[in-house]
Amino acid sequence: MYNKAMVLQEFESRLERLVEGVFSTAFRGELQPVEIGRKLVREMDLRRRVGMGRIIAPNEFKVYLSPYDADRFAQFEGAFEKELTVALQTHADREGYVFVGPLSVEVMEDGELKRGRFDIETNIVEGSIEDEIAAIELPDGYRVLLNDHPVVLGRLSDCDIVLHDQNVSRRHAEVSRKGQEYILRDLGSTNGTLLNGQPVNTSILKDGDSVSLGTTTVRFIYTR
Repeated sequence: MYNKAMVLQEFESRLERLVEGVFSTAFRGELQPVEIGRKLVREMDLRRRVGMGRIIAPNEFKVYLSPYDADRFAQFEGAFEKELTVALQTHADREGYVFVGPLSVEVMEDGELKRGRFDIETNIVEGSIEDEIAAIELPDGYRVLLNDHPVVLGRLSDCDIVLHDQNVSRRHAEVSRKGQEYILRDLGSTNGTLLNGQPVNTSILKDGDSVSLGTTTVRFIYTR
């Protein structure tokens, strides 16, 4: 059975790994990131609506923090927004919600808010097919959203996607964007890169493609 708490626990665990010791010391006794994640998930549920036989959820979220808390979050704001987006996408997938445009979370400062307080604004904003967001889906279901910056997959800890697989090279493969297309490129790996079971050096990715590196298989998908 799906449990919302599990999504939030996964979110907090990933964020903690991203910011390492900063997380455990900067938030003791203060506003916790998981509090914001919990309210975002609740707002998504409250603001959903039924249309054309589908359950449509808000896809634009703005989180307003007090100046004090905004300053504390600033050191890892980008990672925080990304992890909140992933948590919301995971919740929507498991609940069967759909979006009419790209999912986004933006953290902003509100000078009228007091320390420890925050507000959330949600909207349903229509998009076009060009607004679909590409992602790499890992074996555990976690999705790494793609943008204009190349994403490197490999065993090294400084790779964008770290794969704990001894059959994966330190810097195994890369996914980069070119116009509206995403390109998979093998980085001279020892065991090669397979696209839908076939070895490739460079190839354009399509929705649903499976990419195998060592004994690990990930998927390239378009998501809303």
